[in-house]
Amino acid sequence: MFNVLSDINWLSVLAAFVPYFLLGSLWYMLLFPKPYRISLGRDANEPQSLNPLYIVGPAVCALIITVTCAVLLQALNVTSYANALQFTLIVGLGYLFANTVNIAINPNIPRPFLYGLITGSYHLVGMALVNMILVAMR
Repeated sequence: MFNVLSDINWLSVLAAFVPYFLLGSLWYMLLFPKPYRISLGRDANEPQSLNPLYIVGPAVCALIITVTCAVLLQALNVTSYANALQFTLIVGLGYLFANTVNIAINPNIPRPFLYGLITGSYHLVGMALVNMILVAMR
C-alpha cells in the first residue's frame, strides 16, 4: 500500500513545499506576528529572532509534512480536488491542528489556545495548499 515512492512526482513535492514554507514567513511575520508573540507570553512588539534555527527547523518540518502528504495521497489514490480537501480536513484537523493545540497546553505557553489557533491554522492552510498542488501536478 505504501510502496509508492517511485510513483510520486517529486517536482510536485518541491512545488508544494516552497509555497508552504513561504506561507509560514507570511503568517508569522506579516499576518499574525503580534498575536503569535502574545500567545507565547512575549511583548507584542518584540523584534523577530534572527536565529537560523527558526528558519531551517520549520523548513525541514514543512518538507517532511509535504512528503508525507505526497505518500498518503498517492497510496490512497487521491486524484480530485474535492478528495484532496477532504483528506486535508481529516488529517489536518485530526493530526496537525489537534497535535499543535496539545503541544501548546503546557506551563511554558501562557495562551495555548491562541497559540494553537494561530499555528494550527497555519498548518491547516499550508496543508490544503500542499495537497492542491500535489493533486494538480500528479
